Amino acid sequence: MDQSLLVFIAVAEEQSFTRAAEALHMTQPAVSQHIQSLEAALGTKLLDRSSKYVRLNKAGDIVYRHAKEMSGLHTKMQRLLDDLLHTASGTLSIGASFTFGEYVLPHTIACLRARYPLITPTITIGNTKDIAALVAARQLDIGIVEGALPEQDKLKCEPFAKDLMYVVVGAGHPYAKRQDIEAEELLGEHWIVREEGSGTRTATEKMFEQYGIRPLNRMAFGSTQIIKESVEAGLGISLLSEWAVRKEISLGTLNRLTIAGQPVERDFSIITLRDTFHTKAAELFIEMVRTREGMPQQPT
Repeated sequence: MDQSLLVFIAVAEEQSFTRAAEALHMTQPAVSQHIQSLEAALGTKLLDRSSKYVRLNKAGDIVYRHAKEMSGLHTKMQRLLDDLLHTASGTLSIGASFTFGEYVLPHTIACLRARYPLITPTITIGNTKDIAALVAARQLDIGIVEGALPEQDKLKCEPFAKDLMYVVVGAGHPYAKRQDIEAEELLGEHWIVREEGSGTRTATEKMFEQYGIRPLNRMAFGSTQIIKESVEAGLGISLLSEWAVRKEISLGTLNRLTIAGQPVERDFSIITLRDTFHTKAAELFIEMVRTREGMPQQPT
């Protein structure tokens, strides 16, 4: 890949010629020369510079986004070529939404590392919307998310497992000793939900719609852990995956409830770019996920 583009990416991310030079083990004049050459070749300035800051202008933002995609493609090309000659190795960038990423993925990664020690995974945790965007932008090789994704031409979405979700209440809640509840009993409760873009938030909204529940009192938090702590503290109730609350259920600090005898179901799905080659490391990981190898047993 063109060296000037790599230097430009570093300057854009560090927002400093000096820090970019340090990161690239280059001199600052050499960094400046690469940027000048790139701007001359493209016929436009890419950076707004002052004594206090270095920032992308509109043209620079366009070049940065495409340069990052090109860098990702170049790295993947090298890894694919390496795979032809060597055993599975190299980096593997995996993104996962919070429920799978925090409560299931570590077990799969442990199994992957035990079987293929030359593969070095990097993990990004975010909500479903953000993980999908990173896969589409080639910043992640694979995404694992909960819930359905809107149809996208660039992404392939493959469901591989069911996730069971329950209404959860704290040990001091009036419903703490119950196993089942009717939907109308939930109308007056204070609900604690995830932020917009979260797969858990989407499942909660679908559940509200299915049962005709329109809670007047709700709070949105950006972390499942904060929601669990808040429910334990008696701030409200929530809808969470059984994977996320299995320890608290076993300890008795939370209680799970079905609605009219049924849990809420959603899919765990693998998302990848359509019509793209996968490295050997990615293929092995995807197959492990499909067969649930290394995953703990579904909570009961």
